[in-house]
Amino acid sequence: MAEHDVIDLLVAQHGRIRDLFDEVEEAPPDKVEAAFCRLSRMLSMHEAAEEEIVHPYARRRLDNGPGVVADRLREESVARRLLQDLHRDGVDHPRFWDRLAELRAAVTAHSRGEERYEFARLRARTTPVERRAMGAAVRAAEGLAAILPHAGAESTARNLLVGAPKAIAERARDTIRRALGRS
Repeated sequence: MAEHDVIDLLVAQHGRIRDLFDEVEEAPPDKVEAAFCRLSRMLSMHEAAEEEIVHPYARRRLDNGPGVVADRLREESVARRLLQDLHRDGVDHPRFWDRLAELRAAVTAHSRGEERYEFARLRARTTPVERRAMGAAVRAAEGLAAILPHAGAESTARNLLVGAPKAIAERARDTIRRALGRS
């Protein structure tokens, strides 16, 4: 099934992220914070899964893989800083909507870069079995991230920004290694 292919899964998540941006922008004032938390959680889980599963594989398998991944990580860093600023200042900050628009532009550019320079080339250099194994690892990591809070996280925002990626990182690494027959 296509949904088990990691590239198809991540491209579908890019679409979901676009929908979540729309949801935040269209939310009534009393629902903006909840919608923004859903967007933040999705972004955090998605990027952590890419960083732990897709990028390491791309580094090894693609021509100029380290360069391709370095470009994606720079893009992710910009988006991560914007997301942290938004959470730090909150949805009531006077610049929230301007910063959200900056975040959307950064995430959109990053998604396009991934799809064009990393995902398309990775699809050509991997087998369906490899992509399904990575997809399973992403799915497993997402499920675990949703139920494992980060110790010492005092707020939902901090938990989303720190806990989910950490949980995904730890579990995804183990899951992908098992899926690919590595210890």
